[in-house]
Amino acid sequence: MPEANIILNAPAIQRALTRIAHEIAERNEASAEVVLVGIQRGGVPLAERLAALLAGIWGHPVPCGHLDVSMHRDDLDQRAAPEIHPTVIPFDVTGKTVVLVDDVLFSGRTIRSAMDSLNDFGRPKCIQLAVLIDRGHRELPVKADFVGKNQPTSLAEKVRVRFGETGKEDEVVLEKP
Repeated sequence: MPEANIILNAPAIQRALTRIAHEIAERNEASAEVVLVGIQRGGVPLAERLAALLAGIWGHPVPCGHLDVSMHRDDLDQRAAPEIHPTVIPFDVTGKTVVLVDDVLFSGRTIRSAMDSLNDFGRPKCIQLAVLIDRGHRELPVKADFVGKNQPTSLAEKVRVRFGETGKEDEVVLEKP
């Protein structure tokens, strides 16, 4: 059985998201031009929480969508059958500042897939990246603009993010082999 250490508990996740929301607000003065897009699955609850926090900061709703990148992955031929989740982007991304949101940044390949997929919905003015955990080991030149926690890991370790929205307690766990 792998050893597991909690690296963020529920209050720490909330603090990290509050900080990220304030950093997004500071960097983007034209708040009406900002939209959030959560990458299925882990980025969706984070994007929704950030949208609520930003609405409180800016005083207006922040559009929030969900993006499935399964069909844009570069390892599609190596998977038996991709698990497809709904993509819901009920707004035009053209000319907007799109903040992509994901739970864990690892190789950078999911983010590249997300940017490819996002192009199907228009041409954003700017794309920014917000992640809860950056665990390193990049294979592509991708860097997050907003990070909840940098957590150096070995390639053998796993980072598991659990959310109350999925029926579990909010926490981030580092599993060691």
